[in-house]
Amino acid sequence: SEMCIRDRYNIMYFLISTIIKVLSYIPFWALYVLSDIMYYPLYYIIRYRRKVVRKNLTESFPEKSHHEILSIEKKFYHYFMDMILESTKMASISPDEIKKRMKFVNVNKTNELLDQGKSVDYFMGHYCNWEWMTSIGLWIKDDVVCAQVYHKLINHTFDNIIKQMRERMGNICVEMRETARFVANMASQNQPCMVALIADQSPKRKQIKHYVKFLNHTVPVLVGPEKITKHFGHIPVFVNVKRVKRGYYECEFIPLHDNPSSLPDYELSDIYFKHLEDEIRRQPECYLWTHNRFKYAQN
Repeated sequence: SEMCIRDRYNIMYFLISTIIKVLSYIPFWALYVLSDIMYYPLYYIIRYRRKVVRKNLTESFPEKSHHEILSIEKKFYHYFMDMILESTKMASISPDEIKKRMKFVNVNKTNELLDQGKSVDYFMGHYCNWEWMTSIGLWIKDDVVCAQVYHKLINHTFDNIIKQMRERMGNICVEMRETARFVANMASQNQPCMVALIADQSPKRKQIKHYVKFLNHTVPVLVGPEKITKHFGHIPVFVNVKRVKRGYYECEFIPLHDNPSSLPDYELSDIYFKHLEDEIRRQPECYLWTHNRFKYAQN
């Protein structure tokens, strides 16, 4: 019955959010000790998606030796464990603490654009700790609406918990299918906004419109982010992230183009993927290699 389903949902919600909350209060040094311990069963026993990761790495870096691929693979699983545990911190971390750990270095240029009443779309990938990037609102002028486009999870419990964590620092979550409506609504109110677009996912086969060269593959890409940016006259920027050391990141905004509406179709997507590839090549272990990114690749 509906009552039973609701009770089950409430119990599950309580359990998962309690576990996340408890983890989030563990001091960072202890969190990383836990991460180092959990790496071993993840990599050697559970072997979580190891075939996918190995295939992705081998195909993406044909110039690297087997030894080098193995080294990136192990570093990736270490980092993957770090990132999962770091993400739980969003349930309780203070704004001051997250600002020390996730720095946006040249944010004043972006604030200047927003001051002129322009809206900004920031293009990013599944690279470094994208969950921590939801703290961007702490660096942006108060009268600007900061939003991140996200893919609704099938599991309602997880979806609600993750949404709450992502909105803790003042950002709002916009479901992928609602993006155009949200942006149109902002435009009609003359409200400058800053929209985060994780644009490196694979489109559904029926929605394939454009392919790009990316990490030694020819892959189909989502063209929605580009369409929204061009249609609404937003300024596209790329979030260039680097992991400075464990638990510390720096993000720099790199303009992708001053006038994206003047570009031929799909060129903005090409520019974005070029930046993303350069970023990944610098610290390959920080990319999400467990994702079956190349399933519709042409080669």
